[in-house]
Amino acid sequence: MTLQKIRRFTLIISMLLFPITIYYFSPYLIIMGAMQHVINGSFIVFSLMFILGMFFGRLWCGFFCPTGGMCECFAQFSDKAPKQGWRNYIKYGIWLVWISGIIVCHVFGKGEYTIQPFFMTEHGISISNIYSYVIYYGIVILFLIPALIHGMRANCHYICWMAPFMIFGYKVGRLLHLPQLKIKSKKENCISCKKCEKVCPMSLNVTELLQKGEIKSAECILCGECVKTCPKEVLKYNITNKR
Repeated sequence: MTLQKIRRFTLIISMLLFPITIYYFSPYLIIMGAMQHVINGSFIVFSLMFILGMFFGRLWCGFFCPTGGMCECFAQFSDKAPKQGWRNYIKYGIWLVWISGIIVCHVFGKGEYTIQPFFMTEHGISISNIYSYVIYYGIVILFLIPALIHGMRANCHYICWMAPFMIFGYKVGRLLHLPQLKIKSKKENCISCKKCEKVCPMSLNVTELLQKGEIKSAECILCGECVKTCPKEVLKYNITNKR
């Protein structure tokens, strides 16, 4: 099984498990936990995203994210490239407001701090009754509409509340000179066939990015589609601690 088949398999499995795991990626539950001084599942997962992001960047988005799996399925209905530029910064505004809310809730919350990974879940299962599916399908629609209107993985570019954890983690890792997974390039071998751009699920201008010797875009999810497709082996995975 090739790496890309494994990637698609893990994305599909993660997407199918989303009714069970959705509360571990919940912006709402982490706020509720903060008000009660509870370190819940979402807090733990988002912290791990930041820590692992120091070494692996947005690899999670490319291989394991349940909403990323949804977005790639939705691409079957709308495979156009989403407009980027300033729109990519919307998610940072959403993230900043949300993080500020979490901090305020922790400051004014009540009670002793406790660690409850399964906070507000039924035996660790997120969607344990029929009414909870309203929340689940609300999230599905939240990701479906932008994908249909704006194109492939538009949600990952514009509104994802998880991406900033990994992006900032990766930047911290660079500052600390930690070994990091990267996609390096031999730009002199590039023939500008643009096959890499056609397969990029994030619709990046890979041909332009690789001219720097490394794909440094914060929107790169390290999925490796470009690595697999390049006929001249211009691109390859590399682990290095060089800035």
